[in-house]
Amino acid sequence: MPLSLDEILNAADEHKASDVFLMEGELPRMKINGQLMLFGDEPMQLNQMVGLWQACGVSPEGDNDKDSGLVSSSHTRYRVNLHKAIGRLGVVMRRIRTDLPVLGNLGVPDWLLTKWAMKTRGLILITGPTGMGKSTTMAGLLQWMNETCARHIVTIEDPIEFMYPNKSSMFTQREVGRDTSSYARGVRAAMRQAPDVIMVGEIRDLETALTTLQASETGHLVLASIHSDSAVDAVDRLAHLFPPEQSALGLHLLSQQLIGALCQKLLPRVDGAMHLVVEHLENGGAVKQWIAKQDIENIRTYMQRGNDPNCCTFLTNIVRAYEAGYISEAEAISACGNEVEFKRAARGIS
Repeated sequence: MPLSLDEILNAADEHKASDVFLMEGELPRMKINGQLMLFGDEPMQLNQMVGLWQACGVSPEGDNDKDSGLVSSSHTRYRVNLHKAIGRLGVVMRRIRTDLPVLGNLGVPDWLLTKWAMKTRGLILITGPTGMGKSTTMAGLLQWMNETCARHIVTIEDPIEFMYPNKSSMFTQREVGRDTSSYARGVRAAMRQAPDVIMVGEIRDLETALTTLQASETGHLVLASIHSDSAVDAVDRLAHLFPPEQSALGLHLLSQQLIGALCQKLLPRVDGAMHLVVEHLENGGAVKQWIAKQDIENIRTYMQRGNDPNCCTFLTNIVRAYEAGYISEAEAISACGNEVEFKRAARGIS
């Protein structure tokens, strides 16, 4: 007998799944810790899918694609995308989390992030590949602000992943596609909403990059994410969003407005869990000049020297995780991408 929707969503809560995937004629699937997992032994039936579409206020006969919302019997909110694939009814449900992360429990350098977050203007970048916990870190930092600062925080997200109760701060959460047409338009509108902090879910294009930097230039603290493999690559990638004729403008804004960049990766631990390693770059002194000149190699060299606690490489933190017994040597070498470099660093040879 197929599982009921309540049973599926209760299991999603129990396993802290980020997404639930349901398709007519297919077994239910969930994404747990970034991995897609099968759930149950019976495929979803047509009548179940029709009932789910109707519960979301959508007619399977009249619509092919629709975004909606649903609250489960356990009071968990979901953002729902209803669609058809080869004529079959499908649903992807994103669980909107209310169990907000505690910044100090995430393994990030909270002493550094909170120092950055106390500034009243500028740009903080949270970076890394897909699925490495960027959204969780941003949520932890926003919730820290919520509990310690009296600010108006405007978020532009796609989709909304966490719901923030107003505490010391007040939140205005806007979702791309439902509340605003794009990240760039959402940032421009936010600047007219008397914000102290603007959170940009992802910088994907030139327009978003420019409006984000302009928002930080006009006296706002902006927290944004961008996909990259390192903190330095994040700076370089943001600069490369600007075409040659606007390159000087982009580099000037970035050198003046960037507070710092934190890049993160999740690595498999020896006990089967995941371990977070980070790399961070604070903008100041010579770094500011190197960003303006797009002198990426000098920035890398400066970070590798290890003399500035505000600037730390992945290699340093991977070695620390290995020496603490959190990750295996093989995983450490794989994460570094250079066996010789890792073994030299592990022996204390710079």
